[in-house]
Amino acid sequence: MQFIKEHYRAVAALAFVLLAWLSFFSVRETEFALITQFGRPVRTITDAGLHAKWPFQSVTSFDRRLRVYDPRPSEFLTRDKKNLVIESYVAWRIRDPKHFVETVGDPISAEMRLHDVVWSGLSAVLGTHDMDSIVAANVDGTQSEAFLDQLTASTGSAALAQYGIEIVDVRIKRLNLPEQNKQSVYARMRAERERIARQYRAEGEEQALRIRADADRQKEEILAAAYKDAEKTRGEGDAAATRIYSEAYSRNPKFYKLVRSLESYKKILDDKTTAILSSDSELLKVLMKGEGAQ
Repeated sequence: MQFIKEHYRAVAALAFVLLAWLSFFSVRETEFALITQFGRPVRTITDAGLHAKWPFQSVTSFDRRLRVYDPRPSEFLTRDKKNLVIESYVAWRIRDPKHFVETVGDPISAEMRLHDVVWSGLSAVLGTHDMDSIVAANVDGTQSEAFLDQLTASTGSAALAQYGIEIVDVRIKRLNLPEQNKQSVYARMRAERERIARQYRAEGEEQALRIRADADRQKEEILAAAYKDAEKTRGEGDAAATRIYSEAYSRNPKFYKLVRSLESYKKILDDKTTAILSSDSELLKVLMKGEGAQ
């Protein structure tokens, strides 16, 4: 009798432990917990800690952290009918576990759906941009950031509404050209760069000519001003010399005449000069008689 009672107690304790194990569960900080009843979602747990449920209910945990999905490279058509091969990546996470389970089920299926959403978003956004505006972004990255933000917004709203998935960011890892188009595109790019280089050289030559012309004009102005100043100074000097000569002549006309005669000798006579003068020449009188000849 005692053995049967102990057996019942053990069975009751085991049943209690089993009931507690089936009724309580814990949720980590990095997870969502979805409670299902006979396969139908009934409640979502987002708070970490210990929680309770009915023993006949099941718990499915989902990682709430960011995941990165790398779609395979795909070819797209731009607005100006140019083909681009784009390799992108998607940062995403589960936002609505209940909707996620009802529409997708698991992360592998979610990435398959994400591929379709991102492909559609890229196709729609690239169809509104020319290839040049996509490839040649601004130096500060403003144009490329706006393009990618537009892509993230368009794909994120669709993924959240359809699958309970939040697309945090969509970025392009690599832009490439289809093999059959590369050579023709490179040729056009080289021709465009050569045209820009010719334009820059022409503008540089124009500026050089303008600078040289301005320098020549400034040179002529400076020389003209210098010549004007020199002539003015020379005129003032000649006037001063004339005044001094006049004053000297008025003080001693004979001495002045003698000095002028000597200056004339200095200009016309040297060791190789032969002078033939008449007997009444003023020059001969000075040479022969000195100052008294005046």
